[in-house]
Amino acid sequence: MKKTILTLALTVLTATALVGCGGSGAGSGDSKKIIVGASPAPHAEILNEAKTLMKEKGYELEVKEYTDYVQPNLATENGDIDANYFQHQPYLDQFNTENGTHLVSVASIHYEPFGIYAGKTKTLAELKDGAKVAVPNDTTNEARALLLLQEQGLLTLKDGAGLTATKNDIVENPKNLEFLEVEAAQIPHSLQDVDIAVINGNYALAAGLSVKNDALATEGEDSEGAKTYKNVLVVKEGNEENEAVKALIEVLQSDEIKNFINEKYDGAVVPLF
Repeated sequence: MKKTILTLALTVLTATALVGCGGSGAGSGDSKKIIVGASPAPHAEILNEAKTLMKEKGYELEVKEYTDYVQPNLATENGDIDANYFQHQPYLDQFNTENGTHLVSVASIHYEPFGIYAGKTKTLAELKDGAKVAVPNDTTNEARALLLLQEQGLLTLKDGAGLTATKNDIVENPKNLEFLEVEAAQIPHSLQDVDIAVINGNYALAAGLSVKNDALATEGEDSEGAKTYKNVLVVKEGNEENEAVKALIEVLQSDEIKNFINEKYDGAVVPLF
């Protein structure tokens, strides 16, 4: 009887030990593999470029692609993946508030700048009285667009409007510009119908527009939009000091990754390191 009990006890201990070493992600202690969720572009593309550098540090980086903005956060919260890279800080903050999750950003990697592009009018100086300007119709993106136009001296927003501004917050409009609110993804297709348009970096890239060469003006690295809407690497609270996560931060903020971003995205994605 005693021998049977001893055998059972050893079996339980052995099974426990195996479970304790069997995790696949960064939080599993002995593992050298880290799983990161990302949207396909540019985030997954950047992570795939980072795989070789992570391997040199002794880690296998697995990239799991998501086409929505909910599942990667839930998977990080639940421990199905170790980190994610797809979102900016305001979205993360809102997600935590609405879902009771415990996710934290551990590194700022890039931002995707807004640009002003020519439609019927080829330069900002040539804009005539009553010119038509297309801006995104959702609050977040419309505010960024208006702030960029304000930086170019084309309008003035009321004090405090900031990143919640809409065209109703315009207090000075010296050229009597007409602002057309258009769904962000559709704005590149509306260029022929307006004088100028403010377009998200990713949508400009998809439309074959070069942020660096075609934009009449873009958000600077020190702009309110760039600082606020920086894209971040995210982990569950408590995993900030994990060695695999630290290694990934070093890689994503390396000169090699900076050069890759600059060469591949031609200004549509801008490193913040």
